[in-house]
Amino acid sequence: MSKVYNTQELIQILADERRACLLGQRLNLAAKASGSPLIDKYLRSDGIRKFTAYQDFKAAVHRYQREHRVSGIVWRQLTLKGKTLHYPEVDTQLIALVSDLETLKAVKASILAFWYEVTAGMELYLSFNNGKDHQLITPADVDRIIQRTEWASVCKWENSNFLEIILQLGWGQPAEAAYKRKWSASGSEYIHAVNPGNRPIC
Repeated sequence: MSKVYNTQELIQILADERRACLLGQRLNLAAKASGSPLIDKYLRSDGIRKFTAYQDFKAAVHRYQREHRVSGIVWRQLTLKGKTLHYPEVDTQLIALVSDLETLKAVKASILAFWYEVTAGMELYLSFNNGKDHQLITPADVDRIIQRTEWASVCKWENSNFLEIILQLGWGQPAEAAYKRKWSASGSEYIHAVNPGNRPIC
């Protein structure tokens, strides 16, 4: 019986392959630019070949995940204001299996409870226009978004005098949601919490 690679091994394999593609050690020679002479003169064919080679390899890894039922979940830990959250998240280079999506849905309430606790007294902003703009919203607005979503993820950005806590509320495949692919089947909204008087910077 052949060995089945686990989640961490697949992440490392993809990282190694990505590095090889970026260095030009792997190219998809059949990859072509858009086909439009106007656009193609601005595109580098070697970049397209490197990018396509990695995307092809990644698609093969995703097929492997499905075939061998290898989870895309990694466990993270976040500590804020003396409180610690252990939560699952799908690695950005892997896909979520159906069982992974069920795990994400099952922990949504605990992630939200943590987020509400550590953002008490902070101002909330909804990002739009691909994160370029932010609109001040209320906790009631956040509650309405929560009702429309399946899973949640949280991260922070901070330095000595600034803290931003970002809540991602999503549905469908996390990788597709993050990159705005297949919007109707997958997607997400981002809520940014900052101290009063500050604006989101992420």
